[in-house]
This record gives sequence, C-alpha cells and structure tokens, in this order.
Amino acid sequence: MLALAGFSVFLLNLPFGAWRAGCRRFGARWFLAVHGPIPMVVGLRFAFGLGFAWATYPVLVGAYFAGQLCGSRCRGARRRAAHEQAS
Repeated sequence: MLALAGFSVFLLNLPFGAWRAGCRRFGARWFLAVHGPIPMVVGLRFAFGLGFAWATYPVLVGAYFAGQLCGSRCRGARRRAAHEQAS
C-alpha cells in the first residue's frame, strides 16, 4: 500500500510542479503550487490507511519532491521543444 500511495503522491504533484515552474519564486502562486497538494496528500494517507507512522514519511516526502521536480522539468522540456519548433 505504501508504494501505491507514494506513486499517487508523485502523480498528484506533477501538475503542481509544472505550475510552480511558471511562477515567480516565493510569490503567492508559487506558495500555492508548493503547499496546495498537502491537504490532498493527507487525504491519500487516510484513504490508503497509512495514518502518520514515521516509516511512511521518507517515501511520501520523497515522492512529493520527486513529483514537484519532474513536473517542473517536464514544463521546461515542453517550453524548449515549442521554442525549437517555432524557430
């Protein structure tokens, strides 16, 4: 169950990471893109029956940051590809 929850957290954070990459750093939208998924992650913890055991934190926090990072990199790759096609 923990692996499935981690994968779900990763997928949840992909669009938020892409959104964050297009925002001014430490602005209101950036803050929402970083912290907005947290209530949903807590909901996933309860949905998967994980609770708040210490052993779950490394997996879910790692999945959270990996999703944010991959989302931002995907946005950058899409923008570079669109720029190359326009040139």
